[in-house]
Amino acid sequence: MPGATAVGITFDGGVVFASEKRIAFGNFLVSKSTKKTFPITPKVGATCAGLVADMQILSLQISALAKIRKMELKRDVPPNTVAKMMSNMMYERRYFPLLTQVIVGGVVDKPIMYTLDPLGSVLPDEYAAVGTGAEMALGVLDPQFKPNMSKDEAIDLAKRAVRSAALRDSASGDGLDVLVITKDGTEEFTEEIK
Repeated sequence: MPGATAVGITFDGGVVFASEKRIAFGNFLVSKSTKKTFPITPKVGATCAGLVADMQILSLQISALAKIRKMELKRDVPPNTVAKMMSNMMYERRYFPLLTQVIVGGVVDKPIMYTLDPLGSVLPDEYAAVGTGAEMALGVLDPQFKPNMSKDEAIDLAKRAVRSAALRDSASGDGLDVLVITKDGTEEFTEEIK
């Protein structure tokens, strides 16, 4: 799978996703401006490492299914439902898998986050990192994460984790996309990796 680094962190009132922008196959740099954070619904988002094309299709399909589900339920679709829909779709394709690792999460009642592998395993966690730079990112996240952080603390920690990975992982770099989801909605911004 192509390299990447993506992280997700829960905080008091929401979740933050951060990923770098590089796509590399082996020693060939394919793109320096790829977005790997995806709003799925106004209260649920995701980030990925692996084949971005697979994640783009997965996010479009799940977003459409979530809109249908919202019309049926007449309320917001919770993150665990979105994670389960993704899991089912990935498991159905297990013989021709979607080659992407996904962190999905959001907030309806409380912030929650899940990590999914290409076969659809759903693992709940308070923070996570995926991709070839995950070890370096977790080296920053493990000692510095604390429950119920503020929004600004969580954003800062996510940015530091991805930047740390980009310094040592040649398949990660070229900028930073951040997606923040709270009960009030989504917020996205881009930064340079310094």
